[in-house]
Amino acid sequence: VQLQASGGGLVQAGGSLRLSCAASGRTFSRYTMAWFRQAPGKEREFVAALTWSGVTSYYSDSVKGRFTISRDNAKNAVYLQMNSLKPEDTAVYYCAAGPYSANYYYTGGGMDYWGKGTQVTVSS
Repeated sequence: VQLQASGGGLVQAGGSLRLSCAASGRTFSRYTMAWFRQAPGKEREFVAALTWSGVTSYYSDSVKGRFTISRDNAKNAVYLQMNSLKPEDTAVYYCAAGPYSANYYYTGGGMDYWGKGTQVTVSS
């Protein structure tokens, strides 16, 4: 599976952005998809994950209620709708894929495939 994230940019605090991740590969629809982010000087952290069916999702506490992960298996795409953005959301955002449950990745399991990141900058 090859992944390419897009949609990042500069936005003011309180604003919204929608990230997209395009995937290639016939088995995309069977993978759990996730978003991670890495801020300058910090370790990469989990943001959200969604099962292949789109039924079960997990979010980090820092984004819960503000971000929504979704997917369109027909388009081989996964999205991250980010609302009420805060300066602390500034980071490079990465999409990732793996064959296990969303809970597995939520609790620290390693993803199998990673895309190149997209920069999100939130100004105060």
